[in-house]
Amino acid sequence: MSATKREEVISHLRYIRLELREMHQMLIKDDLLPDPSEAKEVHAQLDALLDLLSEKKVKKIQTQYGNF
Repeated sequence: MSATKREEVISHLRYIRLELREMHQMLIKDDLLPDPSEAKEVHAQLDALLDLLSEKKVKKIQTQYGNF
């Protein structure tokens, strides 16, 4: 994994971790469920991270079988 991609992954993970920590604190302290938009935002970040990590594998598959 290249250094820039690694930095992107680290950045995504830090953001997701912070958001999940805030949601957890809401559950513990205030006994409130997080806003659905917040949960959707974290889900979108996880999707972006998955795309970032799996991008290389998808390209390999496409180039390997792209000649058919």
